Amino acid sequence: MNLPVPGLATVLVGEDPASQSYVRAKHRACDETGIKSYAINYSEDISQKKLEGAISDLAHEPEIHGILVQLPLPKGLDEERILNTIPLEKDVDGFHPINIGRLAQKGRQPLFTPCTPSGIIYLLKKYTNTLEGKRAVILGRSNIVGMPVSLLLLRENATITICHSRTKDLPLITKEADILIAAIGRPKMVKGSWIKPGAVVIDVGVNRVEDSSKKSGYRLVGDVDFEEALEVASAITPVPGGVGPLTIAMLMKNTLIAAERADK
Repeated sequence: MNLPVPGLATVLVGEDPASQSYVRAKHRACDETGIKSYAINYSEDISQKKLEGAISDLAHEPEIHGILVQLPLPKGLDEERILNTIPLEKDVDGFHPINIGRLAQKGRQPLFTPCTPSGIIYLLKKYTNTLEGKRAVILGRSNIVGMPVSLLLLRENATITICHSRTKDLPLITKEADILIAAIGRPKMVKGSWIKPGAVVIDVGVNRVEDSSKKSGYRLVGDVDFEEALEVASAITPVPGGVGPLTIAMLMKNTLIAAERADK
């Protein structure tokens, strides 16, 4: 029996430029990989009830194997209730509370893991011999990156420290890291002096800074001062072009897996 064409539906609420850019990139990847994509867009004033109903309708479409709600959602919408509306077997973004709950428990396996954290782990395992016993410091505790990537690193037997806005002596902590993951949304916050010589640095931040030399009037930079870090780290991901493409690759992989499961 031939596998059905995998189908991915993206749900975008509002007109946030960054979210629009991310969704366009996902649809381009679908075109390149042979996945059929469905773009569903709503204005930011959509009601909670209507949005939940729309996602429920998508869930019953057999040609749609994965549903992705682009986060963050506009204020006033209950994110958890909306994510709960996505069936577990179509949660290709990996943010359903049950998938996250299974990720957090020993001996349990989620159906899908969040795409950016999965891409980070894939990259680290390709570059390093082992993650076991490594000291990993994560800057940021978001539901999208910080928390799930810490859980994935724990599964690889790394030793984890999660830092946030209330962490004291931050540069001292980051300088102990064999693996430093920055996901805080502050341009060039992490300086070369914060990094342990030879550390591997994963920069998840995507920040716009003014640049009059660019036609757009801005350029993208990460949370890490790339030029300074390059002098100290053994490896560092660039922004743009580092973690972003891997995030999309993991989404395509999850959508294919969802289609394979649906065909059984």
